[in-house]
Amino acid sequence: MSYNPLLTRETLPPFEHIEPAHVVPAVRTLLDEMLEELPAVERTAGPGWHLMERLADLTEPLGFTWGVVNHLMGVKNSPELRAAHQQVQGDVVMAFMRLAQSEPIYKALHQLQRSAEWKKLSPEQQRAVEKRLLDARLSGMELTGKARARFNDIERELSELETNFANHVLDATKAWSLTLTSPDEVKGLPPSALAMAAQAARGAGSPDATAEKGPWRITLDQPSLGPFMRHAHRRDLREKLYRAYVTRAAGGPEDNTPLIDKILSLRAEKSRLLGFKTYAEVSLASKMAPSVDAVEKLLEELRGASFTAAQKDLQELKELAKKGIPGSSGSDDVALWDVEFLSERLREQKFNFTEEELRPYFPLPRVLDGLFSLVQRIFGVTVKAANGEAPVWHSDVQFFRIVGKDGAPLASFYLDPYSRPENKRGGAWADECIARRVRMDRKEAARLPVAYLCCNQTPPVGDRPSLMTFREVETLFHEFGHGLQHMLTTVDCADVSGMRGVEWDAVELSSQFMENWCYHRETLLGLSRHVDTGAKLPDEMFEKLRAARTFRAGSMMLRQIYFARLDLELHHRFMPGGKEAVHDVQRRVAKDTTVIPPLPEDRFLNSFTHIFAGGYAAGYYSYKWAEVLSADAFAAFEEAGLDNPERLAETGQRFRNTVLALGGSVHPMDVFKAFRGRAPSTQALLRHSGLLAA
Repeated sequence: MSYNPLLTRETLPPFEHIEPAHVVPAVRTLLDEMLEELPAVERTAGPGWHLMERLADLTEPLGFTWGVVNHLMGVKNSPELRAAHQQVQGDVVMAFMRLAQSEPIYKALHQLQRSAEWKKLSPEQQRAVEKRLLDARLSGMELTGKARARFNDIERELSELETNFANHVLDATKAWSLTLTSPDEVKGLPPSALAMAAQAARGAGSPDATAEKGPWRITLDQPSLGPFMRHAHRRDLREKLYRAYVTRAAGGPEDNTPLIDKILSLRAEKSRLLGFKTYAEVSLASKMAPSVDAVEKLLEELRGASFTAAQKDLQELKELAKKGIPGSSGSDDVALWDVEFLSERLREQKFNFTEEELRPYFPLPRVLDGLFSLVQRIFGVTVKAANGEAPVWHSDVQFFRIVGKDGAPLASFYLDPYSRPENKRGGAWADECIARRVRMDRKEAARLPVAYLCCNQTPPVGDRPSLMTFREVETLFHEFGHGLQHMLTTVDCADVSGMRGVEWDAVELSSQFMENWCYHRETLLGLSRHVDTGAKLPDEMFEKLRAARTFRAGSMMLRQIYFARLDLELHHRFMPGGKEAVHDVQRRVAKDTTVIPPLPEDRFLNSFTHIFAGGYAAGYYSYKWAEVLSADAFAAFEEAGLDNPERLAETGQRFRNTVLALGGSVHPMDVFKAFRGRAPSTQALLRHSGLLAA
């Protein structure tokens, strides 16, 4: 194989040429290069900043290529790619462990901290060194002999288990579908859902399927599952889908139960080797929250504010069900598969609009225009379409560049907006393609950052653009917030630029902050245009949407607390191999964090990729922790005056200069205080959620 695109040193990955067959030879080559060069770096390691630059040079080629491979695992998964990934994954893990556990490098960096040169380093350089030393300790640097060997074996095995976990969820989700042929079976579904279900049926071998006559294919992918659970009148079919969804990856070759047990057991053993009592303590050693107790105190404060509200939410659903509306039980029996359906009917009654009425006002091209206009108003940057200027992995993918007021380029990003259940994992995420870096030991131009933004929203049907639900609009804003922190950083050291180095429980600040703009009149009216008439979203519709913001807020908050508490319990108190099984822990935690208990056969944990494959282990609480920060940050804009352009721009510039610019170069509490002028408060979050006590 003479040309391997994964070995190119081009600015952007040549996605159109990358095949699974390229992975193993490219990664092996880069592994060999890194491991051959490492001893020379160790021999000459001295207590100076030049060592950090050499380490960046050493790791970036492999890190970049491995990042591209992992990205393709999420957006263009295939059996061939999985096999190639699995073949080299363990070796990649071990190579980076070898570097993290390098005693000469560790000693040299410790010496740097104690040398006269330390005071000459900038704060971001000092932070980068401190973080590398902490990462080394958490990577087993201070272990020796059998303890280190065992630690390394655990890291390799965990990496493989977590990848298999994610693959099982993808496979189980893709394997299940329900083909419906009778109009009665799809009664209540809106036209957009019928059109998408017919399109899915055509793709699965029913070429004559139509939205009007079927057949209709329903899957466990969210753009298909969500509308069915919210709108289908057939209660028995909603139950069937719900049970299938909460038991994904819980049987057969995709059963994740043994993987969960093994992952938790290995994490517990790893923690003991590092000198911690629990994996939660390991996790928090590199986070903003000072202790497990502090996290649990926050979660309990929010649980106390939301539990009674969630009980009232359920009572409202029961009252509605007793009225015997089509699709309900006709009694106060509200099952888990009724919640979304009844909630949607109740929302329609209370606020007199439907999700389907909103869709035509949110075609993706217009939403993007509105989002980019907002970013220009508050942060002073311009987003420009640059399709055709970068290779992409799928025809759906769009490419954009960001420029400053002077027209100078700042960053760029890929947007992969649509669901592709056949080879793209579910959910939405942002990730880095290229991190900003300026070599601080010589004068050179900054290497500009590039981001990946991936969503799983409703794809276009026929010749119409993607018509987004309001939830999908919020998700797009959320991921773009992550992208902004990566792209608008001004930090020159790659180790702490953008999202790198930001404590995990603060990394959602910028993303959740952006969601708030979806409820700002000028922003929302600016990003809405009816796909057929071009009309803006009517004012009365906006007022209804804003009024609906706090609808079932207690239930939504309690749901997140349930997940966060369960995550902490499994990683802090649960004893793998003890009398209590993981699903027993789930039921126990659910007793005071849910108002309808999970089904006995519920296996939600088997598809909880956030904590078993997505980096949120003992960190799911981060969503609520950061939401406190983000709500309080947005309150600064409210106080400045959301409709005062001058003060809005001033506040936006301050947010850009702190939260977005500083990245991981400053502790997040100090970043927040630099923006807000004080420590964070929960009051704004509770106010935005309508949960402040009267």
